[in-house]
Amino acid sequence: MSEPTEFTHQPVLYQEVLAALQPRDGGRYVDGTLGLGGHAAGVLAASAPDGRLLGLDVDPQALALASGHLAGFGGRAVLRHGSYAELARQLSELGWGRVDGILLDLGASSLQFDDAGRGFSFQQPGPLDMRFDPGGPLTAADIVNDWAEEDLADLLYRYGEERQSRKLARAIVAARPLETTGQLAAVIAAVLGRRGGIHPATRSFQALRIAVNNELERLADALPQAVTALNPGGRLAVISFHSLEDRIVKQFLRRESRDCICPPGQLQCTCGHRASLTEVTRKPIRPGERETAANPRARSARLRVAEKL
Repeated sequence: MSEPTEFTHQPVLYQEVLAALQPRDGGRYVDGTLGLGGHAAGVLAASAPDGRLLGLDVDPQALALASGHLAGFGGRAVLRHGSYAELARQLSELGWGRVDGILLDLGASSLQFDDAGRGFSFQQPGPLDMRFDPGGPLTAADIVNDWAEEDLADLLYRYGEERQSRKLARAIVAARPLETTGQLAAVIAAVLGRRGGIHPATRSFQALRIAVNNELERLADALPQAVTALNPGGRLAVISFHSLEDRIVKQFLRRESRDCICPPGQLQCTCGHRASLTEVTRKPIRPGERETAANPRARSARLRVAEKL
């Protein structure tokens, strides 16, 4: 079957991801955050004619669009509704065992940000939703309107690194009920004012999205599964978009690339830990000026890559 040529969607750090994963004919790969399928299409094309890819996404809309975009690859593309935090189960059900490369492109996609009805953006009026999976149990409205003021403040501080979280939580509680992204953004702007070129609601919306989708916990669950799933020489590539994600990835890769993780100063190793990875990138790969000019949302992307020993 000939490979598709009409699909031109090119996601962030596209060439860098392909260089990191080194797809080859006959290899098996996982895109744990399929999105519109741009990275997946590149991996499938580079691993022709017999490479296969498992694409996972919790967003049914993204999965449906990616299915159309990747249809030309036939049975080489296996797409499933699910989270990368379920990686071990997904691979077991597929009977794949180990794979040769895994990609995690974290955070929300342009598809989600650009759909006002999903409630991810403060720049467009929409419901306070923010769920990657529309069937998920928790919405941003639930948090904003139902959580105790102290819990809301803790969330804004922990996930949004918002220094004025307590003042902000107090104002949000006083303004309840809040039903739209515009209403919430207005409350935040009234409390914080403008911060140069960054909208004052940016951090708070990030915090709510992370909490709604349990993003950091899912990432922490997925990383050990990814290492176990890789063949020796297989590679893990992770793109993060904010410091909280990147810190989790960085610390995990550093830990798994060391033979001993005993406390500093301990004279004799008692942990029994052995390195399972080697870091391909000690410092994250960042988009170049040309990419950020074409896609401003790519400016905060950081790619870290490791190889299974």
